[in-house]
Amino acid sequence: MMETNIDKALAYEVKKEIAERYFGFRKVIEEDIEDFDNKILQSALRLEQKIGFDLIRLYILLKDDRLIHEFIVISGLEQKLFYDPYLLESPTIRKRVFARQTVHGFTRAGRFKNLILDTYASLCRHIHEYRKKFEELAEDQQTIVEEINLFYRKNDLSQIMGFLRTLDNQGLMTSGMAGSINTGIGSGLEKKLQVAPPKPVDQLLPMLNQPLPPAAIRKKLVGIIERAFRLQPDIEVRNFIR
Repeated sequence: MMETNIDKALAYEVKKEIAERYFGFRKVIEEDIEDFDNKILQSALRLEQKIGFDLIRLYILLKDDRLIHEFIVISGLEQKLFYDPYLLESPTIRKRVFARQTVHGFTRAGRFKNLILDTYASLCRHIHEYRKKFEELAEDQQTIVEEINLFYRKNDLSQIMGFLRTLDNQGLMTSGMAGSINTGIGSGLEKKLQVAPPKPVDQLLPMLNQPLPPAAIRKKLVGIIERAFRLQPDIEVRNFIR
């Protein structure tokens, strides 16, 4: 009887050590995945609240669909991200995206031009920051994948489950009381314990082209701005931020 109790105690300590090591490593990986997911969410919010708002401001100011298309082409963006004709007419959206914007210039035309140039400079800066974070997230995702691969090389679930079954079978032969981990249960548990790596960043967030710097397209952009102002000569951008 004493030998049986010792066998049970040893088996319990071995199982405890295996579980602590396995779930300790697993917890580190899960924390890395949670941190990665939070960073993805932050980048998605930046995409909407920074880049999205910059683009919507430009769409509203340029207004004409042909001018917007021309702007997309000369900037190198290649896509009308966040574009919807409804945005151009919604006073609620206009009030929201122009809140806290700074307007400067002595004439209506000057203020109109400066606001577009300032907004484009802001767009370039925000996309640069977004792309940099995108690259960092891609590196983080690859690191997590490597961590998971290394984890499974050092903690083979099939071998662990087989070893635990061996311990239980030995206990059953000794005492006739220990339960066994049958193959079906072990297989199901093994699937549940798998750690899924996060998806690649380009499947979670769009990769944006870096717009050309303001100085590189200033002449063409000013030409578009002047045509946009002629199409709406009564526009006063100060009214947008009230």
